[in-house]
Amino acid sequence: MSSLKYLSGYPVAVSAQIEQLLEQDKLGEILLKKYPASHDIRTDKALYSYVMSLKTQFLRQSGPLSKIVYDDKIDVLHQALGLHSFVSRVQGGNLKAKNEIRIGSVFKAVPLEFLRMIVVHELAHCREKQHNKAFYKLCEHMEPDYHQLEFDLRLYLTYRDRIGPLYS
Repeated sequence: MSSLKYLSGYPVAVSAQIEQLLEQDKLGEILLKKYPASHDIRTDKALYSYVMSLKTQFLRQSGPLSKIVYDDKIDVLHQALGLHSFVSRVQGGNLKAKNEIRIGSVFKAVPLEFLRMIVVHELAHCREKQHNKAFYKLCEHMEPDYHQLEFDLRLYLTYRDRIGPLYS
């Protein structure tokens, strides 16, 4: 059985099922049936509006976001989906802090559910820096199907690595 890097933390039985679906060329069909179309949030400006609407809905009290962009380099960074960075700098006598969210450009052409899951994940880091119980509880508050969407996104990334993109 070949390496399924996006599914490495899952039980062997799950990996075996996914491998079988890949061999039978059925995984793409299953994903397309569940998620038939890609979203239309293709620009940094559209992404900014989308992220800010979710932030306003769920995290009003969190600090401001200074940058929200699609990033071409994230695709290769340790299989990261997106990055949330908190940068503190001293300027004169003041401490300046910036929150940035960067989403991998590969997610310009995926279903809206997958983009939302990634955005929710990165927004949760505004409150919870670590991947702990409180972090995942916040993710589930913002997106009740968070864990299923994360798994399905991992399936899509596996399919994309092996066969190619499903969405354009």
